[in-house]
Amino acid sequence: MKKRIAVIALATAALLATSVAATAKPAGNKLGGTLKVVNWEGYIENQWVKPFEKQTGCTVQQQKAGSSDEMYNLMKKNAGYDLVSASGDASNRLIASGLVQPIDPSKIPDWKQLTPQRVTGPNHYVDGKYYGLPWQWGPNVLMWNTAKYSGATNSWSALYDPKNKGKITIPNNPIQIADAALYLSKTKPALGIKDPYELNSAQLHAAVLLLKQQRPLIKAYWGFATDEVKIFQTGGATLGAAWPLAVAQLTRAGMKVSQTIPKEGATGWSDVWMLAKHPKNQPCAEAWLKYAAGAKVQAEVAKFNTYTPANLQSCKALGATLCKQLHADGDTAYLNRIKFWKTPLSDCGNGKNECAPYSEWVQAWTSIKG
Repeated sequence: MKKRIAVIALATAALLATSVAATAKPAGNKLGGTLKVVNWEGYIENQWVKPFEKQTGCTVQQQKAGSSDEMYNLMKKNAGYDLVSASGDASNRLIASGLVQPIDPSKIPDWKQLTPQRVTGPNHYVDGKYYGLPWQWGPNVLMWNTAKYSGATNSWSALYDPKNKGKITIPNNPIQIADAALYLSKTKPALGIKDPYELNSAQLHAAVLLLKQQRPLIKAYWGFATDEVKIFQTGGATLGAAWPLAVAQLTRAGMKVSQTIPKEGATGWSDVWMLAKHPKNQPCAEAWLKYAAGAKVQAEVAKFNTYTPANLQSCKALGATLCKQLHADGDTAYLNRIKFWKTPLSDCGNGKNECAPYSEWVQAWTSIKG
């Protein structure tokens, strides 16, 4: 694991606030000051942030990031951020670059309630140390407007079908190459793709070729989930790769959309809160980690985003129906259907430097976009 981390371094709606306030108290006394966080959209909302601010006296200041690359670069600039809600394709880079520090689970009362698979996930558990607090996770889904799209929805092939030209939107992110690789692993087994993040030159070429063939079909690429929401609302697209947040926002806005994990499976993300190496306000940051681990807080976030909370006790607050829908009870079979994001490395675990590192993925994505 140390060798792989070294390689990374080189490669570099609204709910009652009282329900949240009832969760684990982050601190007995008011702390005060500003807590600066880099976060994914939908992770810092008043429903659960205001109670935290009231309890601690800490004022949360957020900087939304639209991609893991943006998140990593913001932390690298050393702009005084205390916390970052990193996904697997950024978290190991942050660890390897020395931009974050280990977390002590003994200081987080609800740690033992967290999903075991996420607690020891390779995206943050490195060399026996925990660098992240498991927060929310989920799949990248196929989403469509049920009133305007009536084509096939059981396969990712819909996003590569010329019949859907001008109807498609997908994320503007190099990690999207993994989605194409996952699809090819099922449809062209002769390529020998076992892991969509571990691609040799031939496999990467095949995925890039598929995405270049898809390029003329794309109506628009999106960065934030709200961008995709606008694309759907304006009729710019009726089919796309999406995060569950976009599905939730469109549903709340009254649009009839559906989502699914196609038969080939899905890529996905497991997000963790990570503590900066040199936080400006460590007391407030540590208070947030304690607070964010709580079942009721994680349930509030899940209700808003329809992501899956890492705290298994969240089901009590979610209710049986939503708990089952989000697979929040630690559904191992469901977890195994998701290939969680990670940083592509030249050393892909077999002792040989035969895989394409992330820098090559970035170059490839630029060539795809044109």
